[in-house]
Amino acid sequence: MARRLPRRVVAIAYEGLCTFEFGIAVEVFGLPRPELDVEWYRFRVCSFEPGPVRATGGILLYAAAGPAALRWADTIIIPGWRGDDEQPPDALLRALRAAHRRGARLVSICSGAFVLAAAGLLDGKRATTHWRYVDQLKARFPNVQVEPDVLYVDEGSILTSAGSAAGLDLCLHLVRLDYGAEVANSVARRLVIPPHRDGGQAQYIPDSFHQDASGGLAALLQWAQAHLDKPLSIEALARKAALSPRTLARRFRREAGTTPHRWLIYQRLLSAQRRLETTQKSIDDVAEAVGFGTATTLRQHFQRAFGTTPTAYRRRFAPKPL
Repeated sequence: MARRLPRRVVAIAYEGLCTFEFGIAVEVFGLPRPELDVEWYRFRVCSFEPGPVRATGGILLYAAAGPAALRWADTIIIPGWRGDDEQPPDALLRALRAAHRRGARLVSICSGAFVLAAAGLLDGKRATTHWRYVDQLKARFPNVQVEPDVLYVDEGSILTSAGSAAGLDLCLHLVRLDYGAEVANSVARRLVIPPHRDGGQAQYIPDSFHQDASGGLAALLQWAQAHLDKPLSIEALARKAALSPRTLARRFRREAGTTPHRWLIYQRLLSAQRRLETTQKSIDDVAEAVGFGTATTLRQHFQRAFGTTPTAYRRRFAPKPL
């Protein structure tokens, strides 16, 4: 039996709505995308408060749906919250618990994690929020395992992201889970943003990449992406960058927000996803082409990162023959 995609998405509007975070949900899930030739998400906005709600920037928003929309939703987006110390309405918390019990996917952006935590849905789970609110989240909800410096956390049916733009990374992650790498990359191109940032990447990266090798690591990363089939050890990358391995590791963490090893694994996984979607190469050939060497190694990393096997991924996302 084919898996039904969680296409019915509801974003929650509230008094004091975080406009940017709400806009992320609308942009990713609410716009029609006929160029993709797939059945896209069906998107609604609901509110638990009567009448229009005020959003940041002097905007009044009328939600077309009320609380009942959450019973329709496969995926529920909480785009921030009006205050880290303000208790969400009991009706909203009850509705979120009910949605979780029936298997809906719950997603928070930025301070929206406080709503999920107030509902008790993050107890015993990993979660994140904007770095400014990490201490408050830890203090108010000690049963939550707060990850202070990541872009987003995927706990299966509950996903949380860090502040603002990290919500884009999380929403693209959902698109990737639902429709595959090629569709997610197409959405990213339309948004003019990188197609994928690993959720474990640091929230705050003080230095951005520069295009010349002397000013940053961009040239090295581009070279590595073009040579993923090679045995790219940290020592090999350091030689290419004319740096010591220790200096490279330090600059990688500062500029990319992660380690060279973790970055390489994710680049190889993303390349494997694209090959599984667009070619009929064997799993062994894909593993060799992206630098994992053997199908066993590819399967191990793929299962750990995506919760599925390369074969199952291809079966789900590869184009169907005409």
